[in-house]
Amino acid sequence: MVVVNGRHVALFRLGDDFHAIDNLCLHKAGPLCEGQIDNDVVTCPWHGWSYEIKTGTLVQDPRVGVDKHEVKVEGGAILIRLVQ
Repeated sequence: MVVVNGRHVALFRLGDDFHAIDNLCLHKAGPLCEGQIDNDVVTCPWHGWSYEIKTGTLVQDPRVGVDKHEVKVEGGAILIRLVQ
């Protein structure tokens, strides 16, 4: 978990790629950064809501999800640009 401009963001590495989504689960604001990862899905440790790491989409209801943010690696630093 990192804080970007006061916003809690879960940062994940899948293979050689980095992905950033809002850290707070839509259900009860559980910490997604502490969830179990299976393939490209993270499951909230509090109540089991699951999100696609690459898109932020809620697996149980693909009409909603958490915000996904832009990630860029530059000179060994990971840069996150907040969306929305």
